[in-house]
This record gives sequence, C-alpha cells and structure tokens, in this order.
Amino acid sequence: MATPESAVGGLFPRERRTLAPGAVHVPDWLTLEQQQELVKACRGWARGPVPMWRATTPGGQAMSVQTVTLGWYWLPYRYSRTADDRGGAAVEPMPDWLIAMGKRAVADAYEDPAAGEAYTPDSALINFYDEGAKMGMHQDDDEHDARAPVVSLSLGNRCLFRFGNLETRAKPYIDVDLCSGDLFVFGRESRLAFHGVPKTFPSTADPRVGITTGRLNITLRDTGMDRRR
Repeated sequence: MATPESAVGGLFPRERRTLAPGAVHVPDWLTLEQQQELVKACRGWARGPVPMWRATTPGGQAMSVQTVTLGWYWLPYRYSRTADDRGGAAVEPMPDWLIAMGKRAVADAYEDPAAGEAYTPDSALINFYDEGAKMGMHQDDDEHDARAPVVSLSLGNRCLFRFGNLETRAKPYIDVDLCSGDLFVFGRESRLAFHGVPKTFPSTADPRVGITTGRLNITLRDTGMDRRR
C-alpha cells in the first residue's frame, strides 16, 4: 500500500502555494477528526432525500463521477431547488456548520478574515471518484455570481488536479497533487479558470479517514440564485 501524502500519514510537510492570482492550495487544512466527520456526513447525504447519482450531460454522456448536492440541485448545467429530472424531491439544505467551514476556508486561503466574512456558500457539490473516475477540463460557470470563490475539500485517495487558464482547456496548466485533508480555493482573477482531475491514485488514502476506496471532493459555491430572484 502506498504511503499517503497527507498530514495524517505523510512524512514531510507540504507548503501552501498560490498557483495564480486568487488560486490557493493549502495542504493538510482539515484535521483527521474533521475528515472523519466529513466522510460520515457525506455518507448520510448520499442516501438522500436526493441520493447520489451519475449526472448526464445534455449530449447524453453519463459522467464517471457520482454526485450528490446540497442547497441547490445541480443538473448540467443549471441549478434548481428540486431534482426535477429525478422525481422532483427537494435537496437537503446546506448545514450551518458547512457554511461556517466555507467561510473559514476562504479566510485562511486568502489570509483575509474580511474575505471569509463576505463569502456565504449556498450550495455544495459532492463528487465521488471510484478508481476509474475522472473529470475533464471545465469551467465552473453555472453560478450567477462569478466573483465568489469556489472552495474545494479533498477526502480519501490522492488525485492529480489540473489547474488551467481562462481561455482554453489546453496548456498552459499546472498539475497539483491533492491529498486527503487538502483545501483548494479559486476565485478573484482565477474564478473561471479551466480545471479538471485526469486521474486518482488507488490505495493512497489513510484508512483512519474512513474512506479506503476512492476519493470524495466537496466543492462549496455561492450560486447567487437567491439574489437573482
């Protein structure tokens, strides 16, 4: 079994890194206990009221990741309060503690308490990557507030995260290893950068985290939907 590179299992500390203006990687941001609690919460969210599923693009292609949403239901490529394509059930609301975690994440990433106070995520997209899942290069541009940052939290297996440019899916891009417990925030000038996950690395999760197969990624967003109404 490969040695995990996270704080709970790794040998060497990893440094925080600013990849581009507004794009910050903070390794080992979550404690082991916080990772365990998030994994437990994800298992509950995956059961419903709108269970985890594989979204299908408008072109009819099923995504390789499995997804569950909080706050707003994400259906490529729009948001709704209800799962209109799956019986119309309302999605589970965003818990206050997750909103608070998102605020703290932005404050810590930008080293600016005011930035954290100004950020109020109203949606969470939780993706599960099994051993063969990946995510193609894309922009997170379905939100109506393109200024509010996206907060990404990693749990389980390590992945290769590819962070690109604002114009194209092709180079230039930067490849980053994201380990369990890592935080990645992108906003400001980098909010609409292309990004993706070309691969995950099996058997790199610390079993103490509670997920030994696959990777969970939680992204928090401010959709701007409530302000639009």
